[in-house]
Amino acid sequence: MSTDFKLACVLFDLDGTLVDTAPDLIASLNRALAAHSFETVAPDAIRPFISYGGAVMVRESVGADTDKELQAAILKTMLDHYQSNIAEHTAFFSGMAETLNIIEAQGLKWGVVTNKLKRFTDPLMEALKLTARAACIVSGDTTANSKPHPEPMLEACRQAGVQPQECVFIGDAIHDITAGKNVQMKTLAALYGYLKPGDMPETWGADALIASPEQIPTWIKSLTCR
Repeated sequence: MSTDFKLACVLFDLDGTLVDTAPDLIASLNRALAAHSFETVAPDAIRPFISYGGAVMVRESVGADTDKELQAAILKTMLDHYQSNIAEHTAFFSGMAETLNIIEAQGLKWGVVTNKLKRFTDPLMEALKLTARAACIVSGDTTANSKPHPEPMLEACRQAGVQPQECVFIGDAIHDITAGKNVQMKTLAALYGYLKPGDMPETWGADALIASPEQIPTWIKSLTCR
């Protein structure tokens, strides 16, 4: 890592990186599947697909050959239920609350760049009492393009008042790492997140692989000791 790198802002993907939204998303999915006369799915079977959005969760649950209009109807039911139950069981991953405290104590900014739509991101951040703490919140529809496009990453930097080269982006999917690299951010792959079967995060090109949130402050400290 370059010795002249000066960290100013730590950016997080939301689902599967900053917070564990799986319990609420899967509960809403199963509610929708049952409402449309489909079998519910086991959490472990669908959890790896959460980072790719509700439509992918539905498709993986009912099969790609299921009528597209029916898939869309299931997705609408799922998202309507989710919006009304946005943070019933969602919580920080173990160690993440402490990690945010450490980041703030060091005078660093932090924020969120997610492909989750604003209608879900904003109330979730509010429910977790994170809105006022975040230097930036960029949702999947904040900009014209979502990750891995550079646009949301640059918008996050604009909101936070930092340069991309001063940031690290942490995410649990290849499109997160690609998004960060597209604007010359440092990147960390969150191995504790919602990895899909067959994912090989060691090939994504991240600057480091993070097995737990507790490793993030250690990585930050390694920069200041250079």
